Amino acid sequence: MKILAAAAFGSLIGLAPVCARADAVTDWNKTAIQVMKNANVSANPWSRAMAMMHVAMSDAVSSVEGSHARYLASIPSRPGASADVAAATAARIVLSHLFPDQKAAIDAAYATSIGSAPDGSAKLDGIALGEQIAAAVQADRAADGTVVPDTYRPIATPGVWVPTTSPAFAQYAQAKPWVMKSADQFRPGPPPALNSALYARDYNETKSVGGVKSDVRTPAQSDAVKFWTQINLAPAWQDAARQLAAAKGLKLAESARLFALLNMGVANTFINDWDAKFTYNFWRPVTAIRNGDIDGNDATERDPGWTPSNVTPMHPEYPSQAAIISGVAVAIMESVFGPQPAIPFEATDLLDPTKKRAFKSIAEMAAEHENVRVWGGIHFRNSLDVGADMGRKIAAYLIANSLAPAR
Repeated sequence: MKILAAAAFGSLIGLAPVCARADAVTDWNKTAIQVMKNANVSANPWSRAMAMMHVAMSDAVSSVEGSHARYLASIPSRPGASADVAAATAARIVLSHLFPDQKAAIDAAYATSIGSAPDGSAKLDGIALGEQIAAAVQADRAADGTVVPDTYRPIATPGVWVPTTSPAFAQYAQAKPWVMKSADQFRPGPPPALNSALYARDYNETKSVGGVKSDVRTPAQSDAVKFWTQINLAPAWQDAARQLAAAKGLKLAESARLFALLNMGVANTFINDWDAKFTYNFWRPVTAIRNGDIDGNDATERDPGWTPSNVTPMHPEYPSQAAIISGVAVAIMESVFGPQPAIPFEATDLLDPTKKRAFKSIAEMAAEHENVRVWGGIHFRNSLDVGADMGRKIAAYLIANSLAPAR
């Protein structure tokens, strides 16, 4: 599996974030994040692993409790099995298959997870059920197109230099999404024309606030940019979901469904977005602003030495991945908790747990997620707006077409 190296990526006064009440789902959510941190896995493969594990856990719980429709209905239900043991077993099998080098840590987590389950038929049935469902999910994703060889072909003119590092996980543009019909199902229209007023607006905003030498960006905005680098974007939504699930006291089946929907949605963003990105191949601000004299727009003045304050990701600009994730996460969590739940929570830096950011609502964190991509100089505003809209559409489709509560 191709992996990305994990790069090093002011609390609000008066907020009291909730303390997580753990269940098998949230425990394994944290375990998976730690396993992939140790395995140096992030971005697209990270999202795939999280979706596989949480779909397996959701199907395991629903196979016992009959609480929701299952992603895969081929495994017979086992009403007498332990739902907790089945979920933990499914998680263990999926993670061990994907990250065999982390087997010792996964097995230790599993021993803790099922240690309090009494011996007997319920436990044995739970183990057998979890193993069956994990195998079924693995088989379903075995040919999803995410682990095919990277054959991206740079478009070049003979004699003209192009970047020699391949884009990140270009094969995901043709991968099989979760539940959805195709990777291009919600592909947006093209980015703004270079000679348009919208492009000029976005160009000049990013040029002004997003450069490393910007005298417009505030210290608070700079702090946010430093926190929200690539490694923290998707894990922060897991963190928020765990805290909100604890605050609302979600039952195991509800928690399993929430995290399965959330992680299928996040995984889809890395497929649907890659389809759009590699369809349009729109340039990043660092390229656009250094070439502002050749874009055919009199309102975009070139700055030959402009450098973004954040590191530019190795894939095309349009649409914004961070914004699509935010759109998906907010829509799915609001479908469970209600619109803009005013429950304070914290996001914690994955590499340095002493660094935290506190939020009053998921909508507040989503807004910051999106803004930092402009403040960091790696996106244009329209790309954020389009991305967030794509995320909401992906979420709505998943909610309408999968894991529905039993009538």
